[in-house]
Amino acid sequence: MRKDSTPESTFELWRLIGRVNHSILVHRQRELRKHLIPVRQLWVLVAIKELGNMATLSEVAKELERERNVISLQTALMEKDGLIKRTKNTPKSNLLKLELTEKGLDVIKASRSSESISKILGSLSKEDGQKLESILNKVLVKAQKYHQD
Repeated sequence: MRKDSTPESTFELWRLIGRVNHSILVHRQRELRKHLIPVRQLWVLVAIKELGNMATLSEVAKELERERNVISLQTALMEKDGLIKRTKNTPKSNLLKLELTEKGLDVIKASRSSESISKILGSLSKEDGQKLESILNKVLVKAQKYHQD
């Protein structure tokens, strides 16, 4: 915690982080409407792609820091929409492997560029962007450590 922080100033900082997050998500969701996919499902698609052959419900949940049951519900909907395929490793296995379909890959490719995020975060200088990234990573590490305690 900052030495000069007060409960009021840390509360206001927390609110500001929330407002920034919400504002960016709203703009990003508007862009993704044309692909008929919510932001949270795009995150799942990207996680599955990055995990490759290791993509299971548990691994995606871990990667996205979400509960396994939340990812299970999301992936069931995404399979119904033809974005992914869920398969059991063996007939008696409870372990579900997750794979992207062509449609899922197409959604990732089409949604890679974001005019809103580019404009919003592009307003920062390169140096400011690097500072912000460093600060946010520091906060994230502390939040993750706090969550594990």
